[in-house]
Amino acid sequence: MTYCLDKLSPVDPTSPKLLLFFEKFVPCITRSVILRWSTTQTLSVTEQLNAGIRYLDLRIAHRPDVSSGLYFVHGLYTSQTVEETLHEIDEWLEQHPQEILVIGCDNLQSMYPEHHMCLIKAINRIFGPKLCPKHEQPTLRNLWKQNYQIIVCYDNPLALLFDHLWPSIPYWWANTTKTHALIHFLEKKKHIGRPDGFFVAGLNLTENMSYILKHPFSSMKRLTLPKLPFLYKWVQKQHPGVTRDATNIIAEDLIGSDHFVSAVIKLNMKLIDRTGS
Repeated sequence: MTYCLDKLSPVDPTSPKLLLFFEKFVPCITRSVILRWSTTQTLSVTEQLNAGIRYLDLRIAHRPDVSSGLYFVHGLYTSQTVEETLHEIDEWLEQHPQEILVIGCDNLQSMYPEHHMCLIKAINRIFGPKLCPKHEQPTLRNLWKQNYQIIVCYDNPLALLFDHLWPSIPYWWANTTKTHALIHFLEKKKHIGRPDGFFVAGLNLTENMSYILKHPFSSMKRLTLPKLPFLYKWVQKQHPGVTRDATNIIAEDLIGSDHFVSAVIKLNMKLIDRTGS
């Protein structure tokens, strides 16, 4: 959701202390820097779904300068509300009745129980019968048979009380700006073995405060785009399935390259080749 970050919004209070310090004294400069490094996507939700994206990592928070409603956060808060976005996703699902989405609500910030209940009720109200219950076997044939289109994973103990919310998805995150270190991290995780259920292999390059101070006029886009071809080659070598070293969900920032999305989708052909059906 970083395509709609609001430059005038408060800065994420979980940001590094040094960044919060600069924001107090030189807010215009600091916010420009934060915006460049926090923007990990330029396509809207609808454009992402049209491009072939089927997993959305949503970072949701209560925005301190707004009395009601929930927003997304990544360095700054978004101008678009969570409820507006959920309606946008639902409209897309209505137009694509055989498509299945997985939504990860795994980064929930500054939210009290009443905020969680408000969000959970909105999820149920907007998606209704499209929500796949967590007791269902999430195969395509089964989901199509039951007319389920969306799996929502929710990282909060309250989710245990609701049948339509799945547990949080493990996310393999290397936390590095170096592509070789990222790939080494993912290969090490694969060697240990895949989790039983859904999990995400994150191909996200991540800057820290030291890196930002050394590259104040750069951006996540400048860091990521030149390295996508190298990450794309790693994707091509993967295979899905239940084996120890198989991948499941693959996530990337700045989706806009047909090569990356098509490479992930083509991995499913390896399952067909293996089963012969």
